[in-house]
Amino acid sequence: MIGNRTEAVVGRIVLIVVLLVTVLPLVSMLSAALQPADRNPTGLVWPSDPQWQNFVTAFEAGHVWQLMRSSLVIVLIVVPASLLIATMAGYALGNLRIRGSRFLLLLFVAGLTIPFESLIIPIYYHMKSLGLLNTPWAVGLTLIGLFMPFSVAWMRAHFVGVPTELSEAARVDGATVWQEFRRIQIPLAGPALAALAILLFLWTWNQFILPVALIQDPLDRTVAGALTFFQGQYYASIPLLNAGALIIITPAIVVFLIFQRQFIKALLQGAVKG
Repeated sequence: MIGNRTEAVVGRIVLIVVLLVTVLPLVSMLSAALQPADRNPTGLVWPSDPQWQNFVTAFEAGHVWQLMRSSLVIVLIVVPASLLIATMAGYALGNLRIRGSRFLLLLFVAGLTIPFESLIIPIYYHMKSLGLLNTPWAVGLTLIGLFMPFSVAWMRAHFVGVPTELSEAARVDGATVWQEFRRIQIPLAGPALAALAILLFLWTWNQFILPVALIQDPLDRTVAGALTFFQGQYYASIPLLNAGALIIITPAIVVFLIFQRQFIKALLQGAVKG
């Protein structure tokens, strides 16, 4: 009993520390963003007269609305396609146990070790040869390929943990592979798919280097590039820079908060299987 209580207390302390480490920077950014635009904030001090207008100025100066639309287009290209391909590939590698599946898995794992920066120049010339430069497809198709190793490994880890008895029972009932995949495996993969969708959204939304390399018009890039507009005009204003940064990261935080239960459920599901 004493050991269990000690573990519970230590666990709560760790959670509190992690919570403070996570929340305090956001609170500090918010307090800085609400300071007068012509002052440099010092320390974590809530202003007596919060300047909420700073967020409006940051939103307009950073062309945030247009960049959000560009980011959303790329997200709609990357996330659905990545989920579809990764789910089918993960099912084939984890449940069907096709010939050479271990070798294919090693290839996907090897893809995780390749530095992203080393691929930018080859990707640029490849997209140029396809005539896709300066379009959302250049970024979207590239991100699908770059995210695929992790996505396939993630979904395979789920399907490996699904009891084989379910597949055998479906086959006995006369279900085809496609019917089993669609009616049994996909519903069971809901938490894993939701968690992967969150990760893909966050990675795509925060992508900066690739859009800069593949899209010439700054207004057609992702929202992560909004600060580049802002720094040119208000580079010396710490409150306005903080306001712009908060606007950019708010959608990602909102999406995570909405789907956090599915994300945690997928992690716990994997832990139980392991």
